[in-house]
Amino acid sequence: MKVIDLTHTIFEQTPVYPGTPQPALETLSTYEKDGFRETLLTLASHTGTHMDAPAHIFADGMTLEHIPAQQFVGTALVLSCSDLQAGEQITMRYIEQARPLADKVDFLLFNTGWSKHWGTDAYFGDYPYMTEEVADYLINSGKKGVGLDVIGVDPISDANLTIHNKIFSQSQMVIVENLIHLDQIGEGVFTFCALPLKFRNADGAPVRAIAIVES
Repeated sequence: MKVIDLTHTIFEQTPVYPGTPQPALETLSTYEKDGFRETLLTLASHTGTHMDAPAHIFADGMTLEHIPAQQFVGTALVLSCSDLQAGEQITMRYIEQARPLADKVDFLLFNTGWSKHWGTDAYFGDYPYMTEEVADYLINSGKKGVGLDVIGVDPISDANLTIHNKIFSQSQMVIVENLIHLDQIGEGVFTFCALPLKFRNADGAPVRAIAIVES
């Protein structure tokens, strides 16, 4: 069994969505003074590799702490979209190329290769994004969730968050954003785990996302 970490490390200069406060890590206790170390974390709920809940978009949407934990674990498939250029769309052709497996798994993860821009201004530029047709497929095939190595399922220019609205108005899917290392998984089915921090009224939360690949 091989475990691949798909999660960005959170630190003070972690790239955040434009307008979001940077995370802060403040030392509360030290070995010298207290005999142990403790850190105060201050961060937005959608910092780093994170999960969006329906409550991210809708006032009456479900929050993460009320979603059963089984929703966060399941079979998954990575679809390579690394041929896409800036601003191009993730279309159904990427799903059709692996349709038999794509239909069966709980999660689809789209590897656009955009994580290489993490830490640069380009990361928040014209990244590849999903079409509404792909969102409809995910909804209609009963997926537990979708994941990407970009900041969002909508283009950064879409203030209406069209794809977020479609997914969360028609399903209880979760969306995992800012994944990394998707190119290390391979083409087969694997187990995906993305466990969000559990806090009250969670519209979203950082996750520790991993892929478990059988040898």
